[in-house]
Amino acid sequence: MDDAVFKALADPTRRALLDRLAAENGQSLKQLSAGLGMARQSVSKHLAVLEAAGLVTTLRQGRELLHHLNAEPINAIADRWMSKYDRSRAQALAGLKSALEGGNMSSFVYTTFIRSTPEKVWRAITEPEFTKQYWGVEFRTDWKKGSAIVWDFEGVVMDDPDQRVVESEPFERLSYTWHGLTPEFADKVGWDQEVRAKVASEPRTTATFTLEPQENGVVKLTLVHGGEPGSAIVEMVEQGWPSVLSGLKTLLETGKTL
Repeated sequence: MDDAVFKALADPTRRALLDRLAAENGQSLKQLSAGLGMARQSVSKHLAVLEAAGLVTTLRQGRELLHHLNAEPINAIADRWMSKYDRSRAQALAGLKSALEGGNMSSFVYTTFIRSTPEKVWRAITEPEFTKQYWGVEFRTDWKKGSAIVWDFEGVVMDDPDQRVVESEPFERLSYTWHGLTPEFADKVGWDQEVRAKVASEPRTTATFTLEPQENGVVKLTLVHGGEPGSAIVEMVEQGWPSVLSGLKTLLETGKTL
C-alpha cells in the first residue's frame, strides 16, 4: 500500500486535489474540477488513483458523491517512520502552522478496513463491553435518533442535553454530537484556561460513522468528525481518532487491545 500512496502523491495534479480537500473536505467532482483546466473525466481518473491508494474516500450525500481526504494512509506512514516523540513534535508544529495560517478544514475523515461483519463493528462502536476496552469510554443511551447520550470517560461523567443521537441506522450509519467539554474533563486532560475558553466558545461538533460491507468478509468503516471551519475541537480529535480506530480494528480482528 505504501507504494500506491507514494505513486499517487508523485503527481502534482493529485497533490493539488488533496490540497483542495484539505482546505474544504467533502467536495463533488464538479467542485474539484473547477479551475483545474482539465476535463472532469481526467479529474475523475486522478481521484480514482487517490481512492485506490486510500488517500481519498467517498461518501454519498443524496444524489452527490462527495470526496473526503482520508488520514489513515498518512497516519500509517507516520507510525512506520516516526517515533512517538518526533510525531508529537510534528503534530504540535502542524497545529501551530494551521492556527497561524487560519486553516479552515471543517472535518476530519478516517477510513479503515476491518475483517469483521457490520453487526460486530456496530457493536464495537456502541456497546460499553467494547468501547471501554479500546477507548476508555462508556456510552449510556439506547442509540435511537434524538436520544440523549451520557458519556463516561474513565470515571469522568459528561451529561449534557445537547449530547444526542443525530442518525441511527443499525449496522449502516451512526451519527452523534460530541460530548460537552466539562471542567472535569478539562482537568483530566490538562487543558489550560486559554484552551478551555477557546473550545467553550465553539458550536458542538458531530461524529458520523458509515459502515459498508466489502468482499471477503471486510467492512469499510468511515468516520467523519465535522465542525465549523477552523474548529479547535476538530483539530484536537484528529490526533486522537487514529489511535481509537486502530484500537477498534485490532480488538475486532485479534481479540486483543493495542
